[in-house]
Amino acid sequence: MRVFFRAVGVLLVLLIAAGIGGYFYAKPLLLTGTGYAAHNACAVTLVAGRDDPDTDLPPNPLVPYLTGYVNEAGKSATSQVLLTLATQKAWYTKGFGCTVGADRPNLGSATKIEADLNPLSAAPAPETTPEVQAAIGRAFGDELGSAQQRALGTRAVVVLKDGQLVGERYATGFTQTTPQLGWSMAKSVTNLMVGRYVLDGRVKVDDAELRPEWTDARKSITVDQLMRMTSGLTWDETYALGTPITQMLYAEDDMAGYAASQKLAHQPGTYQQYSSGSTNVLCSVLSELPDVADSDFPRRDLFARLGLATATWEVDGKGTPVCSSYLWATPREWATIGQFALQDGVWADERLLPEGWMAQSTTATPVNRSEEAGYAAGWWVNRQANGRLVAPELPEDAYWAQGHDGQRLYVVPSQRLVVVRLGFTPEADDIRTDRLVADIIKATPAG
Repeated sequence: MRVFFRAVGVLLVLLIAAGIGGYFYAKPLLLTGTGYAAHNACAVTLVAGRDDPDTDLPPNPLVPYLTGYVNEAGKSATSQVLLTLATQKAWYTKGFGCTVGADRPNLGSATKIEADLNPLSAAPAPETTPEVQAAIGRAFGDELGSAQQRALGTRAVVVLKDGQLVGERYATGFTQTTPQLGWSMAKSVTNLMVGRYVLDGRVKVDDAELRPEWTDARKSITVDQLMRMTSGLTWDETYALGTPITQMLYAEDDMAGYAASQKLAHQPGTYQQYSSGSTNVLCSVLSELPDVADSDFPRRDLFARLGLATATWEVDGKGTPVCSSYLWATPREWATIGQFALQDGVWADERLLPEGWMAQSTTATPVNRSEEAGYAAGWWVNRQANGRLVAPELPEDAYWAQGHDGQRLYVVPSQRLVVVRLGFTPEADDIRTDRLVADIIKATPAG
């Protein structure tokens, strides 16, 4: 019997050792999971003002083992695995949203923004025609059962025609004042930020030698190549534990530094591969321009000019806006961004982007090889470089911002139309947005 218990003891020691070893092996992967959960809980609660952050967690095997809490008084959120493991914390700062890190970042004060410059902020609910109502109803899945509607996950639709609200609807629990995360729609807004500084002469699209550590072939990477995803930097955009995109977003204080450290996989300008890392590198370049160097520049130089009083661009631990992914705005503010693009950067009778900026930014340019049908300079476009249409049911000149989990912002210049669809759709194959835009065009013929 003594031999038996000795054997059991040895086995337990081995199991504990294996468990500890396994944990430290898996810890980097777990940290990306708890970082996602901490950021999500912080932002949904303290940026969006909702009390249901769990509804924005993806269908991941790790989710059932996550625990955590939001400290509203302390303006933070904490997440861990099984109560104690791989703890991550996200800190809320007014105007700058939530930042994952060990310590609260010191970001200074955010520019105060008045909504007066945005006529949509206080506009009354539109008088919608039956045809527009029907089109929006299909986007919400009105004919579907409750389970299918939940899977479709539409939370907001806003339609502008000639700059006027002609359609608007929100899911239960959401209103016109609820900020929603655009995910990669932020990349399109980054393009607008670049345009602001090109107009001011602070940067050129063909500028190179963008990072001091790029002393090898990476020094030839240009601003335009970062916008067009042709930098050639090694990347994997797969949202899974431990991939570069999740490592960058949930386990790196300096996201741009992490992305910039990647080696070249292709000669710059020859290969197009979608990369959130490239956009964050670009944002670090903007943040270090003369008279910029702070965390507040998107608010000061863009949001305040458009009257986007609710918009919040979250920052990383270094204080650099996460230009790839973390812009929150109300649905009407997203529509305002689309209208600004439709007007080629003119707002309140003032030109804020170079003339022709949007035509240049929404023209796909040929490369030796592309993984991304219809990607231009931060915007997705209907007309590809080879002339083929991505969505034949839409006008040739349509372009859009596109984000994770079903976020879309369409601009159709020939129809003077802007359409926003926001939601949480991690699994549905068809979010019905191309059909929505086509239906809206039929319901609001150009006069």
